[in-house]
Amino acid sequence: MNTQLSFDELGTPLRTTTFVVFDLETTGGSAEQDMVTEIGAVKVRGGEVIGEFATLVDPGRGIPPEIVALTGITDAMVYQAPPLDQVLPAFLEFAAGAVLVAHNSGFDISFMKAACRRYGYHWPRPAVVCTARLARRVLSREEAPSCRLSALAALFRAGTTPNHRALADARATVDVLHSLLERVGSVGVQSLEELLDYIPEVTPEQRRKRTLAADLPSEPGVYMFRGPRDEVLYVGTASNLRRRVRQYFTASETRRRLREMVGLAVRVDSVTCAHSLEAEVRELRLLAAHKPTYNRRSRNKYQAWWLTLTDEAFPRLSVVRTPRDGALGPFRTLRAAEGAAVALQEGTGIRPCTQRIPVRAPKGTPCLLAEIGRCAAPCAGHQTVAEYRPYVEAVHSLVAGQGVDALWRAAARLTQLADAQRFEQAAEGRDRLAVLVRTLDRGQSLAALASITELIAARPDGAGGWDFAVVRHGRLASAGNAPRGVPPMPVVEMLVASAETVIPSDGPLFGAPHEEVGVVLRWIERPGTRMVRSTSPWTVPAASAASWRPWLERVDSAWGAHRAPQLD
Repeated sequence: MNTQLSFDELGTPLRTTTFVVFDLETTGGSAEQDMVTEIGAVKVRGGEVIGEFATLVDPGRGIPPEIVALTGITDAMVYQAPPLDQVLPAFLEFAAGAVLVAHNSGFDISFMKAACRRYGYHWPRPAVVCTARLARRVLSREEAPSCRLSALAALFRAGTTPNHRALADARATVDVLHSLLERVGSVGVQSLEELLDYIPEVTPEQRRKRTLAADLPSEPGVYMFRGPRDEVLYVGTASNLRRRVRQYFTASETRRRLREMVGLAVRVDSVTCAHSLEAEVRELRLLAAHKPTYNRRSRNKYQAWWLTLTDEAFPRLSVVRTPRDGALGPFRTLRAAEGAAVALQEGTGIRPCTQRIPVRAPKGTPCLLAEIGRCAAPCAGHQTVAEYRPYVEAVHSLVAGQGVDALWRAAARLTQLADAQRFEQAAEGRDRLAVLVRTLDRGQSLAALASITELIAARPDGAGGWDFAVVRHGRLASAGNAPRGVPPMPVVEMLVASAETVIPSDGPLFGAPHEEVGVVLRWIERPGTRMVRSTSPWTVPAASAASWRPWLERVDSAWGAHRAPQLD
């Protein structure tokens, strides 16, 4: 006997729609550069599970330690797994004819589209439902302050707890999907077509302002939303300016604060750039110059903290915002700097700062970590300047990359605490030392780049040409592109001749902003980058903190599926 559909069910009824709910684990966040490590999918129809698909995937490269810490998927686990070009056709067959569902579907879909392009498969362009977007449409802020999968799974009492493994997360997403479909059913959404029309929510202000993107170029660059008083409201970067800005006027933009920003905007200005590095650097400089209200980074009044020694007979560690020569940093937060200061004191014996006692010393900690004036054993307060000098030299040696003896002494202190079964103190000390090592490693890498008067680097632009960057003391002085068929060296000489003059100043980075040096360093260190020429060798001291990266990997492994704390 056939069931007659009501008017509410015209279209494809949700109860007869086949959904394939899937999740991916990957080596990183870029669909073009990173690879899939695991696929998990659950096929459901009418509230019933009718099939599952799960497999590890060999990414063909090492899995970064931070990803291992997050997912628990190691290189050994995927060593004998099938590669993606073998897994992809099986997944496409499993999902054929179904509606794809994922939490934050843009991420997972982008990887599947990239895989199809890479291995020559046709992307079938299925209907896609994002449970994160659907949750934001259905749930109030009071009911669901967060729409993360773990938060929604807890809210709806899902039968599976998400744990950053593909199949478990897909199963949890199935429960979230069914709970959300129950909610939308109460407001008359009974068919797939009604569901797909219900998810988007475009405000009248967004619709009216679509013309602001009409005259923007389809090129990479930086865009600025301006308000009624010509103030800069928001700054962003894009590989295609027109396409990116148009997204702010569609349902794909769900962030409330940016919808509010769109309502205030009266104009969108843009600056075209030669490539992504120039766009990122220009964005940083515009953020620093205008401090736009709707950029989250503008809320951080002080961008970094540094550790330095005071200028006195018995120098002490001091946390400052403006670095000078020999300073250690940058630290993202004051707490991270204070924790690293304690680790530095344990390794070098240097005195703490009297202006702010960094972190309360545990009971039984040696005098060098106690508050000044309350020492009960021989310390700097009872020494001569000459006797105290080795402590100062130990700090200078560590920061300059001339030795890591201080790190070994701090690690030995952890061993003593563990042997004494003071495990909580040992864990706290380990985390502080990890922050110190990471910051030393990053600071020494940034300083090595900033010390070079001029460095010219090139990267393939993906179309047979080259992207160039002229870097002077860590700052981007000029950027350009030599398209395919254009001789590259004349372009390089033109960029050098027109490059910005950079006069170095004091500080560990020769006056360059650490954010900009970091962006330039990441671009140069990406695989495929070539050095055209450099005024001096680009080197990092042999005794730098980079030699402790294996130790950091062991720390991350000790935390299992949890990310190692950053003390911030």
